Amino acid sequence: MAKTQKELAFLRDLYIEDAWTHRFTELVDKHVKLDDAENLLYLNAGTGGYVFALAEKYGEKTDIFAACENEDILSIARDKAAAVSSNVDFSTIRFEDDAFDAVLADATFVRPAELADFIDDAVRVARHGADVAFFLPGAGSYGEVFSVIWEVLFNEEMSDDNAAVERLIAAIPTISRVEKIAEVAGLVNIKTETAIEIFEYDNGVEFVTSPLVEDFLMPIWLETLSEDELARITTKIAQLIDAEEGDLTFRFTVKATLVTGEKA
Repeated sequence: MAKTQKELAFLRDLYIEDAWTHRFTELVDKHVKLDDAENLLYLNAGTGGYVFALAEKYGEKTDIFAACENEDILSIARDKAAAVSSNVDFSTIRFEDDAFDAVLADATFVRPAELADFIDDAVRVARHGADVAFFLPGAGSYGEVFSVIWEVLFNEEMSDDNAAVERLIAAIPTISRVEKIAEVAGLVNIKTETAIEIFEYDNGVEFVTSPLVEDFLMPIWLETLSEDELARITTKIAQLIDAEEGDLTFRFTVKATLVTGEKA
């Protein structure tokens, strides 16, 4: 049964911040310097894990604002901020144009078809000359998973859904495509950094029942399936992984991609 938005918000806080988001924000820590920003906006800030790290690093001279994805995530983020006496301003409002010296945007769960609009919005709120950075999984991610899903759907004679998975694979943006999106959105001096991240699971069941996969990735990968079909196919995926991997762990890779630039 699909989880409610409130349940997903709690899972986001308990599991996703550390198991997923941290893999991408490490790239930000390595390649983005925000010392000169008087104010900073973080889009898709989740429940605040990385925002609080930014506040600890830059908060003495930088006003930090964080846009949460929905009201349930916002509620958790604000409770955490109150608990640690943080001055981060969490909200779900639409910010004004040309308002921030720096903008960070988490596009890791943004669907490929919606990426350009998301980046446009990140650039919109930045001042001219402001630093803008966004991060997401790039082309080449999830290959091991998509191979298993494709085989299961083929075996189950679900050709239409198999084609949907093929389109999803093709839609995950290459570096050149991401850089073009950034250029069209109005960024200059664009740079891209990547890192290969490996996610490992003891067996098929652990993989398909992990919160990252079950609640955040699989519903996107197999969004064309009904709830009953999703449950059946997920079981088949776990079985196929165990049949093929035996006593070995199951791994999949993600090409963590960070794009930085300045608003023209």
